[in-house]
Order: sequence, then structure tokens, then C-alpha cells
Amino acid sequence: MASHRKPRTRILAVPAHRRTAAGLTTAALASVTLLTQSADAAPSNPKPSIEEVKKKVDGLYRQAEVATQKYNAAKERAGTQREKVDGLREAAAQRTEKMNEARRELGTFASAQYRSGGLSPTAQLMLARDPQQFVDRNHLMERLTGRQQEAVADYQDQQAQAARQRAQAISSLEELQKSQESLKTSKQDVQDKLGEARQLLSRLTAQEKERLAELERKKQAEARRKAEQLAREQAERERQEQQDGGSDGTNGGSGSGGDTGSGTGSGSGVPDGSYATKAEKAIAFARAQIGKPYVWGATGPTSYDCSGLTQAAWKAAGVSLPRTTWDQVEVGTRVATGDLQPGDLVFFYDDISHVGMYIGDGKMIHAPKPGTNVRVESIYYMPIYGSVRPA
Repeated sequence: MASHRKPRTRILAVPAHRRTAAGLTTAALASVTLLTQSADAAPSNPKPSIEEVKKKVDGLYRQAEVATQKYNAAKERAGTQREKVDGLREAAAQRTEKMNEARRELGTFASAQYRSGGLSPTAQLMLARDPQQFVDRNHLMERLTGRQQEAVADYQDQQAQAARQRAQAISSLEELQKSQESLKTSKQDVQDKLGEARQLLSRLTAQEKERLAELERKKQAEARRKAEQLAREQAERERQEQQDGGSDGTNGGSGSGGDTGSGTGSGSGVPDGSYATKAEKAIAFARAQIGKPYVWGATGPTSYDCSGLTQAAWKAAGVSLPRTTWDQVEVGTRVATGDLQPGDLVFFYDDISHVGMYIGDGKMIHAPKPGTNVRVESIYYMPIYGSVRPA
């Protein structure tokens, strides 16, 4: 009788090392799968918000302005040093000519003595490697006539002065080279910061750019509100002073808007007539530049950076200002924000990297930043460091 029992499945014998390899392969495949899923699930570098982009771009522009002021300072030093080197070279050339004249006069004496017979002491002096050591010998000086002694002394003096001036010229040339290196470094720093800012802005979509513009409009609106408040306060104070019979020009207003001090000296009150006249000329010049582009390192006439504009405006009024914001803030008298008068210079940020010219009603004319033009804006658009009356 045939058996209906299901035949037993034969189990193949697999070596232990093969079973281990298969297990490892399976585990590896599972790990790769999990890692792939995790990578897909984990977000890549999150895109910064528009607020973060604006903060980053504003920071880069500010860093570029700091680098611009360093560039301006290095350029000014290089120019001054170049003039000094040129002057020293010219002086050294003139001194060398005088030395040659003294040498020719000595040659005349030497020729005359040679014709009279023998190698003269004067000729020996000229041919000596160390004339000073030779002249120090008393017997030679005793044999020279008074006129010859004067000629020798003049030659030695001219020779010594020429050597000093050559040394000064070499030292000044080395300083010039250092200034030029600093100029090159600052220029590259500016370009790097501006390039990074442009790259950030170029990545924004049209919608993101509109959002960025909206944030800028809100910032400007808040700055205008503060400017209008300052204008009202100044107008009210002037009205009160007129009611009180005028002011002696020394009030102690401490100002507002982040000014670091209340001002010193007589500049905290209403300026005299001569300052107002000069300020009108400076402001008229600045107004005429409205619409011209900001270009870092520029001093006009077709473009300006911030300190280049204020320097050029006050120059038009007959007042000479230094080139950089760091030097301009040291000129004149400090005044409080609440005591500002047209023509005063307002400086911004703790590093004093920006400046504008006050025109009244809480407003200024300034060259803002790359990509913008000279314009009128509230002084509260940026944090105020302090202000000065430059004349």
C-alpha cells in the first residue's frame, strides 16, 4: 500500500561562515535603507528668514563701510607719504648738486697746487677714502689756507646733509610701501563684503525681495516718525524761547536718539550768524549732489561715500575737514541730538563708520551705502553715535 505521507523537505547544510556573511549583508542593506530614509527625512541647511537675511546684509554693508574708512585713511596716508618722499628726493638732489659744487671748488684748489709742484694736501684729501679722518690730522689743516679750509668744511657739511636726506627718503619710501599695502588690503576687504552681500540678495525670490522691501519701508517709517517728533520738540523749544524773550544760546538739552553725550563747549546752543552762513553753503552743495550714486572711496564730483560727501560740502563753505569719519568726529564742538542745527554732522554706530549732514526737522543728507544714491533721510534711520558742529 502506497504511502500518502508528504515527503520531508531536505535541508541543505550551509557552512557557518557563509551563514554569517549572509547575515551581515542583510544587516548592511537594512542600515543603508535606514540611513537613506533618515537623510530624506532630515532637513538640509534651513533657509534663513527674510529678517535674518536683512540683518546679515545690513551687517555686511556696515562692515564694508568700516573697511571703506580704513581704505580712505590708508589712501590719505599714502598720498601724504608720497608727497613727502617726492620732497625729500628733490631736496636730496639739490643737496647733491651743492656737494658737487663744493667738490669742484676743492678740485680747483687741488689743480692749482698740483701745477705749483707735488701732490697737494687738498688733492690728497679728495683722493682719500675717509676724508674726515685725513682732515683730522692737525698738520694738514695748518697747511691749508683759510679759504681752502672753508671749502673743505662746506664740502663735508654738504656730504653729511646729503647722506641724511637720502636716509630720510629711504625711510619715507618704506612707509609709503606699508601704506600702499594697507590700501590694497582694505580695498580687498571692501570688495569681499560687498560681494557677499550681493550674493545673499541674488538668492532671494521675487516674493522674498518684496518682503525685504516691506521691512525696509517699515524701518524708514519708524525713523521718519522719530524725526517728526524731534522737529516738534525743537519747534516748541524755539517758540518757548521767543516767548521768554530769547535765549542766551546756552541750553542744556541732552537730546535723544542714542547720543552718547550732551555736547561740550558753546556748541550746544544756537550757533552764531557766521556758522549759519557757512552751513547754508554746505547744505546747498550737499543738496546739489542728491541723486548721485554712493561709491566707496569716492570724493566727487560724480559720486561720493559718506565722509567724502560731508568733506566736499564743507569745503564748498570754506571749511577743511579730514577725510575719514573717525577724524571728522574730532573736529569742532560736540552737540547733543536735541540741540542739532543745520550743517552739523551726525555720526552713527559705535564704530563711527557713517556720517550725514543735518538739515533740520530731524533729517540729514547722506550717501547711504552701495547701490543707493545721495538722499535725504531721517537721522534715526541708524543708531546715533554723536554729533559735532564743525565750524
